[in-house]
Amino acid sequence: MPLSDYLRSAFDALRFPSRPEGLYEPISYALDGGGKRLRPTLLLMAFGLYDDHLDTALPAALAIETYHNHTLLHDDLMDHASMRRGRPTVHVKWDANTAILSGDTMLIEAFDFLLQGSWPRKDEMLRLFTRSMREICEGQQYDVNFEQRTDVTEAEYIEMIRLKTSVLLGCAAKLGALAADAPEADADALYRFAEQVGLAFQLQDDYLDVYGDPAVFGKRIGGDIVCGKKTFLLINALQRADAPTRSRLTALLADTAIDEATKIAEVTAIYDSLGIPTLTLEAIDSYYAAALRELDALSLPAHKAEPLRQFAGSLLARRK
Repeated sequence: MPLSDYLRSAFDALRFPSRPEGLYEPISYALDGGGKRLRPTLLLMAFGLYDDHLDTALPAALAIETYHNHTLLHDDLMDHASMRRGRPTVHVKWDANTAILSGDTMLIEAFDFLLQGSWPRKDEMLRLFTRSMREICEGQQYDVNFEQRTDVTEAEYIEMIRLKTSVLLGCAAKLGALAADAPEADADALYRFAEQVGLAFQLQDDYLDVYGDPAVFGKRIGGDIVCGKKTFLLINALQRADAPTRSRLTALLADTAIDEATKIAEVTAIYDSLGIPTLTLEAIDSYYAAALRELDALSLPAHKAEPLRQFAGSLLARRK
C-alpha cells in the first residue's frame, strides 16, 4: 500500500471524544484537511530503511503530524490567515479561543501518541521531540522579531527558517530511524538530510512566490512582496543594492498606496537587475546537494536510500 494511502487510513481511523462540545471537532477538522503529510511520510520512509513493520512506527507518525497541525492552528491565528488548504482556518470557522485551546489539546495528543509506542529508545525520541518543539517556537519568535527590522542578514534568515521549518523535518526523519533502532550515525545523517531538504524547500517557496506560476504554485504570486516579508530574495537584494536602488526598494515596500501589481512588478525588476533569481536557485541547489551527501553516508546499500532521494527531488522539482 502506498504510504499516502496508509497514512490516510490511519488518520481516518482516529476518533476523538465528542465532549466537551467545541474542543475536539476543530482537531478532527484540521487533521482531515489533508495536506501533503510530508513529515509522517518522511518518518515512515526513514523507519522503512531498517524495519518493514510500519505499524510499529505509526504512533510516531501520528504524533508528528498532529503536532505540525497544532502549530498551524496557532500560526494562522498569529498571521490572521483566513484560509488553510482551501478551507477556512479554525479561528475563522470557530473563533480565536477555540484555535488556542484546540491547538493546545493537539499538542497534548501528539505527546500521547508518542507515549503509546513501545520502542527501546523512546526516551531519546521524546527528548528529540521536545527539543524540536522548543526550537520551532524560537524560530517563530525570530520571524516575529524580523518584522520590525530592516537589517536582517542572510545568516540570520537561514537560522530562522532552519528552526521554524527544517528542524521538524529533521525530527521526523530521526524519529523514524530511532524507532527502528538504526545506528546512531545513520539517525544523525538522516536528521541532517531532512534539515538540508527543509532549507532548500523554504528557499524554493521564497523563489516561487515571486517567479512561480500561480496555477502550479497554488497561491498568488508576489504575496511576500506585498506584505514586505523578509525573504531570502529581499534580504539579499537589500544587501547587494547600491544606495539609490536600496532606497527605491525600501520605498516601494513601505508604499501602501501603490497598486499591488505595480509594486510586485517593480520589486521583481529590481531583483532581476541584482541577479537575485540566479543567486536563490544556486542556494537551493547547494542545500539539495548537501542533503544528498548525507544519504551517501548511510551504512546501507545505496539503492536503499533511493526512495528518499526521490522524495527530496519531488519536493524540489517545482521551478515555475
